[in-house]
Amino acid sequence: MNYSIFAPSDSRKYLRIAVAAFFFVQGLSFAAWASRIPDIKNMLHLTEGGLGTVLLALPLGLMASLPISGWMVTHYGSKKMVLIGAILYSTTLAFIGFVTRTEQLVIVLFAFGLWGNLTNIAINTQAVAVEQVYGKSIMASFHGLWSLAGFISAVIGYLFISVNIPPQIHFIVIAVIAFGIIFTAYKHTMSDSEKQQGEAQPMFVKPDKDLLIIGLIGFCAMVCEGAMFDWSGVYFQEAVHVDESMKMLGYVAFMGTMTGGRFAGDYLANRIGRKKMLQISGLLMGTGLAIAVIFPFLITATIGFLLVGFGVSSVVPLVYSAAGRSTTMSAGMALAAVSSISFIGFLIGPPLIGIVAQFADLRWSFAIVALLASLTAILSSKAKLIQ
Repeated sequence: MNYSIFAPSDSRKYLRIAVAAFFFVQGLSFAAWASRIPDIKNMLHLTEGGLGTVLLALPLGLMASLPISGWMVTHYGSKKMVLIGAILYSTTLAFIGFVTRTEQLVIVLFAFGLWGNLTNIAINTQAVAVEQVYGKSIMASFHGLWSLAGFISAVIGYLFISVNIPPQIHFIVIAVIAFGIIFTAYKHTMSDSEKQQGEAQPMFVKPDKDLLIIGLIGFCAMVCEGAMFDWSGVYFQEAVHVDESMKMLGYVAFMGTMTGGRFAGDYLANRIGRKKMLQISGLLMGTGLAIAVIFPFLITATIGFLLVGFGVSSVVPLVYSAAGRSTTMSAGMALAAVSSISFIGFLIGPPLIGIVAQFADLRWSFAIVALLASLTAILSSKAKLIQ
């Protein structure tokens, strides 16, 4: 049977494409914001500490959504919530470009974190369901699309910056692209069963010890990932001291290897084992950041960021896949708990760097992130759900 992307289809191939499209949208939107952070920092005349404080609005928005996002996805269905979340997320991106005062940026970033967490839980719940249809590990490929979108968005950001296109125009262009993808892919996403949708669920379920360990692994890795997204451009400017035209090099290097690593992640995890894969990933993250901190020069820092990208690439897909195999609670609620813990790390990392840099030095901030990233290898040996 032949299927078109514009026609109804029960093909698992097109279920996979549709869900992957929403990962692409979220990666495209977030990386657009990340690529313009140095410009917005300069536009609002923020110090490192000021930027770090402003960036706290993102994790605050996420934490505000924690009690309800998982419940909403389980109660109303991930299909409906992924549509609502993606639309609000892309719309909020467009608003970021029009801020003129610090307090406006704080409000918009709070909303960006709120919708980001809702979308994150919804699309990963969809991904777990599609992975079960396939009967094998494909989670890394979904996150690979998120990374690929981030890499593409970083290149777009670099091009827009080089020709002096302001952030508001940049963000509107990305939002329009996102809307086109959203409304094309939505009807082909995985439908929630009647039993799942509307089923009575508690607003919050405390994760058991195994899920907590998995969540902490994701937390440590995503502290590193969030730091790279938000501070790599600033690090190359202020610690590596590169020319203005080269400030995005570290970010592009990181995104490139993270993208490639995620597309290879399923194959490697199946070949050497998930636990060993996570242990190697932790070592790569810690080593890469250590190189960038100890040797803050263009070539060495770029090599370090390349290693960090490889290390980060497989951690979150493996963590989310393990959460989906929990036997103590439904896949949706387990994933909501673990992804929420992990995503807090993604959003706490950037403000942590700014606050430490204000009192010490940007290199010290990255050194702390290196220690946290290295904990991934230690925690992985204690995770029973990861084999």
